Amino acid sequence: MCGRYLITTPVEGINALFGTTAVVNLPARYNLAPTQEAPVVRRRGDGSRELVMMRWGLVPSWADDPSVGSRMINARGESVAEKPAFRGAFRARRCLIPANGFYEWRTEGKRKQPYLVRLRGGGLFAFAGLWESWRPKGSAGEVLETYTIVTTDASPKIRDIHPRMPVMLEPEQHGTWLEGSAEDAAELIRPFPAEPLEAFAVNPRVNNVANDDPDCAKPLDEAPVNPAEDESERQMRLI
Repeated sequence: MCGRYLITTPVEGINALFGTTAVVNLPARYNLAPTQEAPVVRRRGDGSRELVMMRWGLVPSWADDPSVGSRMINARGESVAEKPAFRGAFRARRCLIPANGFYEWRTEGKRKQPYLVRLRGGGLFAFAGLWESWRPKGSAGEVLETYTIVTTDASPKIRDIHPRMPVMLEPEQHGTWLEGSAEDAAELIRPFPAEPLEAFAVNPRVNNVANDDPDCAKPLDEAPVNPAEDESERQMRLI
């Protein structure tokens, strides 16, 4: 399960990797959490790509209450083509989610230790995602656009931290995920190769969603320690 991630590359770098042309101010996010907004790349009707902001936690178009999105931050890749909440989006509304890494928690004794998983050096990449539009039934109110991250079995590199990981896509796979058939997209739902990845323990301050700064992503022995900010038992309910 992926419950937190970071996106720190400026918009110019995002545009360069994904072929978008957004002109927006995107502050670096070091501890992005469910129900918050984040940049998402999707395909326009004319075939071009656009970078838009969406809320993390997919709300199906048929849902009665948008609060269900808080329980749909991830979609298991093994069943994404069949589950009612995700199958329509998998067929027609796949997206790319820019990221520079993600956090997972490993049980160590009586506590859960957060780890940062990323490409070596912290470069930009894409999660495979799905998006949806939702509007209250019988209402002409504002449309809510949301997304979820597709997950798969963990790479051998990080299997001892957590058994699952987000589907990470290589640049040459972006087009297939966005524009290919559902059958071709399904072939991309697999663990990312181990060699390009690195993982290291980070300070437990990342457990608190209020902390969103570079210290969240620093190795444990480099980040400042503040025991008052270690709210593992309470905050892990949000993950």
